[in-house]
Amino acid sequence: MAAEVVTVGNKTEENIVCYDPTMITTNGVWQGENPLDYSLPLFILQLTLVVVLTRILVFILKPFRQPRVIAEILGGVILGPSVLGRSKKFADTIFPLRSVMVLETMANIGLLYFLFLVGVEMDIAVIRRTGKKAIPIALAGMVVPFLIGISFSFMLHKSSQDTKQGTFILFLGVALSVTAFPVLARILAELKLINTEIGRIAMSAALINDILAWVLLAFAIAFAENENMALASVWVLLSSAAFVFFCVIIVRPLVGWMIRRTPEGEAISEFSICIILTGVMICGFITDAIGTHSIFGAFIFGLVIPNGPLGVTLIERLEDFISGLLLPLFFAISGLKTDINAIDGVGTWAILFLVIVLACAGKIAGTVLVTLYYRIPFYEGITLGLLMNAKGLIEMIVINVGKDQKVLDEKTFAILVMVAVLMTAIIIPIVTLIYKPARKFVSYKRRTVQSTKPDTEFRVLVCIHTPRNVPTIINLLEASCPTKKSPIGIYVLHLVELTGRSSAMLIVHNTRRSGRPALNRTQAQSDHIINAFENFEQHVGCVSVQPLTAISPYSTMHEDICMVAEDKRVAFLIIPFHKQQTVDGGMEVTNPAFRTINQNVLANAPCSVGILVDRGLSGSTRLAANQVSHHVAVLFFGGPDDREALSYGLRMREHPGINLTVMRFLPGEAAIEAMLLTVVTDDDKEKQLDEDYVSEFRARTASDDSVVYIERAVNHGEETVAAIRTIDTSHDLFIVGRGQGTISPLTAGLTDWSECPELGAIGDLLASSDQASAVSVLVVQQYVGMGAGDQLLTPDSPGQQLHDHFNFSYANPRTQMRGQQPQFHSQP
Repeated sequence: MAAEVVTVGNKTEENIVCYDPTMITTNGVWQGENPLDYSLPLFILQLTLVVVLTRILVFILKPFRQPRVIAEILGGVILGPSVLGRSKKFADTIFPLRSVMVLETMANIGLLYFLFLVGVEMDIAVIRRTGKKAIPIALAGMVVPFLIGISFSFMLHKSSQDTKQGTFILFLGVALSVTAFPVLARILAELKLINTEIGRIAMSAALINDILAWVLLAFAIAFAENENMALASVWVLLSSAAFVFFCVIIVRPLVGWMIRRTPEGEAISEFSICIILTGVMICGFITDAIGTHSIFGAFIFGLVIPNGPLGVTLIERLEDFISGLLLPLFFAISGLKTDINAIDGVGTWAILFLVIVLACAGKIAGTVLVTLYYRIPFYEGITLGLLMNAKGLIEMIVINVGKDQKVLDEKTFAILVMVAVLMTAIIIPIVTLIYKPARKFVSYKRRTVQSTKPDTEFRVLVCIHTPRNVPTIINLLEASCPTKKSPIGIYVLHLVELTGRSSAMLIVHNTRRSGRPALNRTQAQSDHIINAFENFEQHVGCVSVQPLTAISPYSTMHEDICMVAEDKRVAFLIIPFHKQQTVDGGMEVTNPAFRTINQNVLANAPCSVGILVDRGLSGSTRLAANQVSHHVAVLFFGGPDDREALSYGLRMREHPGINLTVMRFLPGEAAIEAMLLTVVTDDDKEKQLDEDYVSEFRARTASDDSVVYIERAVNHGEETVAAIRTIDTSHDLFIVGRGQGTISPLTAGLTDWSECPELGAIGDLLASSDQASAVSVLVVQQYVGMGAGDQLLTPDSPGQQLHDHFNFSYANPRTQMRGQQPQFHSQP
């Protein structure tokens, strides 16, 4: 037998529900039984309905860039009395009163473990690392909405006279002032702000806000449950403080001891995991018994779990099941309790609108005041204030507890649910309109290698997918000749795919102390990459390294890369090719998404781009400048990309260990005749620029024995391949221009078997799997100015069809490159 209190208007009705405790599983429809009369089949149907509806709403709201929590709350509202629940038959069949206890029990178990995971993911050390800005921003963002909540409590409290005004104020204030940390993390990732200064401040402020909200919630629950017993409330607070103290002093060292017992490199034992999961239940029971909510105990227990392999193992094993299956039940319960029809009359809707506007404005005003004090730009302060309005799980917990404790009535509960949904829903659209990161970028001209002055810092952005990319890139950078006169500023960007989990997004904040184990495989890779470049910085002079991490979906990763390139004002961006060399010398695709990233970077980069085909680049293992020896070849056909390739080669030849060969290809007699017979002609201005630059290069290197200049007249692609063959065995690295937009008879026939047209004819040839060679290739595209984005040529594009003018009936020139024995160079 169960009792449920239902408030209708000003009348309170109590429904008594009787049920048979043995009616858990059914004997089946063939026995003439209805499965929905039994608790387990009914619960399975309810859970399926909730999860399916939530997923459909996630899919529908995805184009509007809404966080998942919006879909989960709306799913609950749709199933509740506001929409589908208005049908008495639907409500009595799918969500009868007798099922509420099972549903709420399972929802609270899911909530218990989810709050435990939130505690595990939180890193208190983040607050220390973000300086002094985050704490006052978090406090200001709470105080003003709290004061607004106090003023509104006098309007909304009329129907809750049986509750103390002070308790009501506490619940309303906490509900309006809280910021949802997990929701904010996802919003920042969606807006591409997670790696920015404003993103780091917002995350830290939200973390502080969450912790303060939990403290206030503990107070609120203590007063709500013991409203007539002041002494009991004091005991609740004291015992809660004792529980926190016990967890920090006793539980945390015990968990640390358990972790230390696990041999390095081995997985945490099943027994240890079982102990931890049982501990969540025990802590929930203790805090529930002392008068605080059970979720408070689970959250504190999660908070004291040390960062490391145990935390990551727990997240990986539980997160998908808990947040994907059980947590939507909690929002469904909230929706089932929400009756939008209770918000009746123009006056109540006006109050709802006013609450949203003032609570939003309050957070923004409080945040802006603090940001102005710290001299943060005004529009960034507004953006930060909007981001701090992210609502979600924590607010839903607060108002659900308030309703369970009879502090909030139907109308107030419905108003606060709508406030949570609307305030969170408007964040992304408004921030997208207001915050334009491009405003802070100062325009600059030196976005190419060619235009970088020889007596200034040469800034390079290198993108890394895996540690395998690192050795060749380091040797390439060292060969780029950093000097006191022209040092190299290197920005190392580790590219990590965003998996939609807050644990992945927080890796960027987790700059750990030396000696602590990596949290997961991605963190371990970041550590290897950073360590390698820091070692490079220590052993090679005139180099500064700044490691960064970009965590985003592959589909938009190029935006992060271009944003960092713009922000750091780099002249050259190096990104790995999407294929890697196999043991037998061939090339295999590592990840098809990498190719799309490269194509998007080529089309949108604010500087020159180099795609590095990594076949190893031999060099000194000790990275001493005077021990490196490389043979570099630049293939010059003409055009801005080739001039950029030559300028990079010119920089490298300053290195004492570099031998540079420049092979310039000129049209032979047959090629000149073919050019005269077609409409397509080279631009005279480009020809003149090529001549001038090559003349300047030859003048500067005339007395340099380490530079060899060769001119070859060729008529078509077959002769071009033969010329390249004469030098490919004696070199470590080819530097070639991508040749965007240029069409030449010198490469005729090379594009018929094109595998990667984005590399250009020569780059594609040298990077081809048919090319049995151990020579690395750097394909260069020169930055030609904003708005001049080059359309990538594909075999079917109109630009490609122009090549037909020069495609004579020759056999595949690539086949000439086959048959060579693979040549391997030792890697450092």
